[in-house]
Amino acid sequence: MAENLKEKTAKGIAWGALNNGATQVLNLVFGIFLGRLLSTDDYGILALITIFTTLAGCIQAAGFSQALANLKQPTHQEYNAVCWFNIIAGFCLYVLLFACAPLIASFFDQPLLTDVARLAFLCIPISAIGIIPNAKIWIELRTREQAIAGIVSLSVSGCCGVCMAWNGYGYWSLAWQQVIYITTATIIKYYFTRWCPTWPVDFTPVRNMFRFSSKMLLTNMLTIISQNVLTFIFGKLLPISAVGLFTQANKWSAMGSSFVSNTMAQVAQPVLASVGDEAERQERIFRKMLRFTSFVSFPLMLGLALVAREFILLTVGPKWEPCVPLLQILCVGSACLPLHILYQNAIISNGRSDIYLRMVALQIVLQIGITLSLTSQGITAMVMAFSLLNIFFTFGWHYALRSVRAISLLDSLRDTLPFAIVAAGCMMVTYYLSTWTDALWLLLAVRVMMASMLYAGAMKLLHAKTMDECLAFVFRKSKRQTEL
Repeated sequence: MAENLKEKTAKGIAWGALNNGATQVLNLVFGIFLGRLLSTDDYGILALITIFTTLAGCIQAAGFSQALANLKQPTHQEYNAVCWFNIIAGFCLYVLLFACAPLIASFFDQPLLTDVARLAFLCIPISAIGIIPNAKIWIELRTREQAIAGIVSLSVSGCCGVCMAWNGYGYWSLAWQQVIYITTATIIKYYFTRWCPTWPVDFTPVRNMFRFSSKMLLTNMLTIISQNVLTFIFGKLLPISAVGLFTQANKWSAMGSSFVSNTMAQVAQPVLASVGDEAERQERIFRKMLRFTSFVSFPLMLGLALVAREFILLTVGPKWEPCVPLLQILCVGSACLPLHILYQNAIISNGRSDIYLRMVALQIVLQIGITLSLTSQGITAMVMAFSLLNIFFTFGWHYALRSVRAISLLDSLRDTLPFAIVAAGCMMVTYYLSTWTDALWLLLAVRVMMASMLYAGAMKLLHAKTMDECLAFVFRKSKRQTEL
């Protein structure tokens, strides 16, 4: 059984990596086209309503997906009750936000927000319909189906968005892209699960799960506020073009960190929850995930910071060059975000949503306080403080987990710090060895290749077990495919 779980976890991570890798490539391609076709103001307009859309989506989900995952083997009755709750909540929230759209536009002093917000808010009821199929695929570790749904949905919506931007629809193209993505993903996931809600419905399972899910709901809401607090503050205090610059920088940084975060999030909670109260085994699995996350996250994010200028100029063009310093700062701070996600999933899998809630609340209070205290220092100082907090709050998440599982700080540092130090050293060496050219394409290629080779070589010299395990898994899969 241990081997089955190990193999299932490895497959989940592999498919999750494929899904997120393909997603980031597609986001890169469509982001390049949209970045060249749209203005900073177009991105700023959509960024202002993102927090409302994501918060509403969080409220309608109400933390029940995580609650279902902790049940280990949810029944149709439990899925059905949650599904109907999500649908009712989603449609009610859309009606409320539809009515509040003029108030949102007035708050940001952007009258054109009213109509575009009402379109973008359609994502809320549509996604509500698809929450349970998505939860079933996630809980059952069907990462292959999740990958297919994500790639197809992003391809369809991205093509539609680019076509609309090409024809001069501006920020409307971004709004329609979101709606089409959610709609396509929902249809595909229903096709894969072949699951449908039934009537009549018994809401008893919802009441039984509410104690756990309510804490997850509040925590997820605070997490969303934490992720969008800078955009919200900038939208109120700064010109819309500055919001657009930050949004562009944050988008590319988030793409890198979410590649690792989403890969691990697809398997972390279901796998750790399935181990249950086997403390030693859960600790062993967690530490292995922690090493793998660090092995990928630090070189990826520090590498993106290294090539930020060349990347921005070659992809979305010189008009976005002012966002380069913001992107570099965000990348350094975001290198630790996948570690946060892993700690959070470990805490949730042990049923301690209360600890998760308190930690996220503390983090959001610190973020808002620090950011507002630096408004007079400008956008760069605020973003720098935000990133530094992300780095140091990793220790906070560790001590939160310590109250659940006895994982020492020294063990966690052994699992993460070597990868961070080696990655930083490789990027510094690469930077100084590549200053001989100013040609953007050549500089980008040289830095990517040199940094990759230095990091891989260092891992080999240090006999990094994580890299050996990854290579062994890949070669084992290749051998099986050859034999077939």
